[in-house]
Amino acid sequence: MRLTTAQALVHWLAAQRAELLDGTEVPLFPGVFAIFGHGNVLGLGSALEEHRERLPVWRGHTEQGMALAAVGYAKATHRRQVGVVTSSIGPGALNMVTAAGVAHANRLPLLLLPGDTFTGRAPDPVLQQVEHFGDPAATVNDAFRPVSRYFDRIVRPEQLPHTLPQVARVLTDPADTGPVTLALPQDVQAETFDFPGSLFEPVVRRVPRPRPDTREVAEAADVLAGARRPLLVLGGGVRYSGAGREALAFAREHDLPVTETTAGRTLVPHDEPLYAGPLGITGSASANALAAEADVVLAIGTRLQDFTTASWTAFDPRVRLVTLSVARFDAVKHGATAVVADAREGLAELTVALRGRGVVDPAWTVRAALERARWDAYVDGLRAPAEGLPTYAQVVGAVNDVAEPGDYVMTASGGLPGELVGGWRANGTASMDVEYGFSCMGYELAGAWGAAMARDGVVTTLLGDGSYLMLNSELFSAAFAGHPFVAVVCDNDGYAVIARLQEGQGAPAFNNLYPDCASAHENPPRADFAAHAEALGCLAFAAADLAGFRDAYVKARQAARTQRRPAVVVLRTDPAAWTDAGAWWEVGVPPHLPGHAEYEVGKARQLRYRA
Repeated sequence: MRLTTAQALVHWLAAQRAELLDGTEVPLFPGVFAIFGHGNVLGLGSALEEHRERLPVWRGHTEQGMALAAVGYAKATHRRQVGVVTSSIGPGALNMVTAAGVAHANRLPLLLLPGDTFTGRAPDPVLQQVEHFGDPAATVNDAFRPVSRYFDRIVRPEQLPHTLPQVARVLTDPADTGPVTLALPQDVQAETFDFPGSLFEPVVRRVPRPRPDTREVAEAADVLAGARRPLLVLGGGVRYSGAGREALAFAREHDLPVTETTAGRTLVPHDEPLYAGPLGITGSASANALAAEADVVLAIGTRLQDFTTASWTAFDPRVRLVTLSVARFDAVKHGATAVVADAREGLAELTVALRGRGVVDPAWTVRAALERARWDAYVDGLRAPAEGLPTYAQVVGAVNDVAEPGDYVMTASGGLPGELVGGWRANGTASMDVEYGFSCMGYELAGAWGAAMARDGVVTTLLGDGSYLMLNSELFSAAFAGHPFVAVVCDNDGYAVIARLQEGQGAPAFNNLYPDCASAHENPPRADFAAHAEALGCLAFAAADLAGFRDAYVKARQAARTQRRPAVVVLRTDPAAWTDAGAWWEVGVPPHLPGHAEYEVGKARQLRYRA
């Protein structure tokens, strides 16, 4: 088939299929987010126009926002579908690097197609081209290399048949998935070549389920069988494997108290008797209390990030760590007894290997229930109406009370992850996206646009005023395209959670909350978030208190669905009220600050490598 490089690439994208967790067959690439410039409008742009019926193209208004929307789409489909994003060379391409970092840190598939400079070099330096004096082949797209799982620059059309299978492999490999970047020089996009027709035949790309090595299973079973106070930690890998039910059945068969990481949140129903709560800094005091006394921890599908492990102070130094992960890179951390496998397949074999072995101390499961009851009572107290500005915990509680089966709740940065992870009460479906692998301010709105494309239930995203001001342009993109969600904007006058960290270590308040920032005005201006959202084509609701918020949120849900556009609910919130899970987090504290003494104590408690 005589095609341009761009036509061949688009033809291939349209032919790729995927299989969802329930076996339904869908497009692997459900659509493309695009902003065109001189580097991609005539090559890739015209090729996309030819396939617009098979491969929808959505126009965004910042390249970073579009790419974050694609990340949100991938998370909402449990990594079974992949968003594609294209931009021109130069600032448009560089704007996507942050989103690539989000996808890389969170192990989420993303396909980036930035334009690139001419391989022929005749017009050099072309508009938006940076020049490296000692490396003429280097372009700004090389900035994607550290945040891509797979990077290629297509300098000849005939390279496509060789690189595209690798693109599909990385995007669907649970152990290696992440962002893929194909840099596309604009002259090469327009070059023609006789591509083999077989390249464009429909292919169903199924996510593999590798089974574990039998010796690894036997070793892990021996460790688990000797446990008296075991703890089960469920991470995002359990979600992406669709192994939530199997993990819960495993816990029930062996009387294992269950906790969740941020990425694994909402896998376990809140009313499950064995549920100890979420683990870590943004988790619960109940799970953290058990982690401190567990003799064996079985961690499934988690990379054990510092917020999960409380910078590796959450566990007893004598703990035995068993990991089940599809990625060996994660499984072998801290000298764990590693089982490398898909979560569902690994659990099935561990179940058989452990059957009839091991006796958990009955007092241990009773302790789990008691600790969880204490945490629930604490959260109930935080949610109760009180005088003063509404708190994050009260806002989360109000949203939680109204949530219906099939709804999806999101946040990313600042203080809301701790409130949502620690306080949300789930019904047992994977219904939460907390982007805390990269903690990217601005993901909340852009990611919600992508999630709204992928989900049937109401998508609600919670964010602070700082995140809103950092990246809000995709509110208009979603309103224009007709993808509804609800955004709850909690206005607390600045970067409140960093102010908490700063002042909590004894540093003076500086440059975080607006009263502590430089301004030429005695009465500095305030942002009118409701008016701004309305100006971007959204429905807007302003609430003065907690009761007003509950009413506004219910109206916003209904209005978003009926009018097919985002609804934004705004209210002032308390900048100094937080949910506290009682865990430690390592940050560099200078010796002259009062917090340095606690820093030294925490460093001494950190779990070291165990052979």
